[in-house]
Amino acid sequence: MTHEELWNAIVKLAAERHMSCSGLARFSGLDATTFNKSKRFSKYGQPRWPSTYSLAKVLNATGLTMSDFVSLMPNHDKEK
Repeated sequence: MTHEELWNAIVKLAAERHMSCSGLARFSGLDATTFNKSKRFSKYGQPRWPSTYSLAKVLNATGLTMSDFVSLMPNHDKEK
């Protein structure tokens, strides 16, 4: 799982639910800016990963399991 794959899965989940990333955050009980593109990297270019808290809130709100969420990642079932 890469930083890009994880963020893309959040974007895909939001789109599948006909929401923006901000809408998905609000729907999940999070601050609307939680998944903003500007928060995905630090000002020094270091990747910022969503917290387990944020992911848990999204999974609970959408009714998805972690396996469901991981299946949104394009390479989730390929052996490395």
